[in-house]
Amino acid sequence: MASLKDLRNRITSVKATQKITKAMQMVAAAKLRRAQMAAESARPYAERMAQVLGNLASNLTPGAETPRLLSGTGQDRTHLLVVCTAERGLCGAFNSSISRLARDHARRLMAQGKTVKIICVGKKGYDVLRREFRDQIVELIELRGVRQLGFENAEGIARNLLGRYDAGEFDVATLFYSRFRSVIAQIPTAQQIIPADIAPTGAAAGASTDAVYDYEPGEGEILAALLPKNLTVQILRALLENAASEQGARMGAMDSATRNAGEMIKKQTLIYNRTRQAMITKELIEIISGAEAL
Repeated sequence: MASLKDLRNRITSVKATQKITKAMQMVAAAKLRRAQMAAESARPYAERMAQVLGNLASNLTPGAETPRLLSGTGQDRTHLLVVCTAERGLCGAFNSSISRLARDHARRLMAQGKTVKIICVGKKGYDVLRREFRDQIVELIELRGVRQLGFENAEGIARNLLGRYDAGEFDVATLFYSRFRSVIAQIPTAQQIIPADIAPTGAAAGASTDAVYDYEPGEGEILAALLPKNLTVQILRALLENAASEQGARMGAMDSATRNAGEMIKKQTLIYNRTRQAMITKELIEIISGAEAL
């Protein structure tokens, strides 16, 4: 049986931990609002950009040269997985769920005889994937020092991918991130970004083909100019969705940890009180027994 001192130390330690988890929960809640607004603001622009490119691609003049970012290399041998996770932990299953989705995708491709390369954006995904795919990881991009994600961060990653694509290092690139739905729901998502997976959606997809549009310059030239920008936009959207999902997951995880700490404090306090009462009772019995012996 633990001594009263050990029990007091244990209760004090758990109370200190509870204060930390409660503070982290409040910080995550404060950051979540801003991150959620940024993610929701990026969605319409990214979706509209994909829709415009889809319409341009569907109206591409026969015989016009299709940009490689849309047509691909004509091969499907080498796949690049861009896995976006957080730089820090303590956010529940956020990092592991994204890494698991990327890991399963990589295993499927390798089972088909494909070559897999991985770029990790965020240290936590790297820590998980390097155990199995150390030889496949070609780069780790850390954003630990970035206080607020912006277009320049996504643009740097996009330039990196474009440089590798132009050098013939891969044929297909897939982006992995977590789409924010709510504080309790974040959805691991895989999105092909090279070649661009674009198609008319919604009203535009069902629009009448009677309308004829003249593009100046031609559709091919417009696509060649817009596709690299679309790549940056889609990466930025993924980073912002990830940021909101991370804070939502951390808020939930810290709330659960705070409640668990509270329950542990109650249990330890009950054990402490019972142990203290038992010791007092034992001392009283000893005193009474000694008095009767006299």
